Amino acid sequence: MSHAFLSQAWFDAVDALRSELGDPPVPPAMADLKLNVTVAGGPEGDKDISMQAGRFEQEHVADAATKLTVPYDVAKAMFVEGNQQAAMQAFMSGQIKVEGDMSKLMAMQSAGAPSPEQQAFQDRLKAITA
Repeated sequence: MSHAFLSQAWFDAVDALRSELGDPPVPPAMADLKLNVTVAGGPEGDKDISMQAGRFEQEHVADAATKLTVPYDVAKAMFVEGNQQAAMQAFMSGQIKVEGDMSKLMAMQSAGAPSPEQQAFQDRLKAITA
């Protein structure tokens, strides 16, 4: 069954995936990374999430050095589909707003290609996302 990206049902399904598969290993460049992300214009309105060591969490965290504001469709392409080209195009066209420490964002770019475990998790994530 698939769920709308960032809905409570989607977060519950992601938690179930984590329980089933475990968290994939995190590249060293992302181990200490904390980003706050506001996903704008989704079906349930704007959503505040955070990314901590490669994991999505609900709500912002107080100690994140960087905040992104990203349109819903771009966030889905980036985080669910793994489409880094969509991320770069959105950034270059001004659709992604960055506040704070830009070097933290660049750390994500240096993480490299996903490991087989990360790719398997990403594929399952796509399958549960409407």
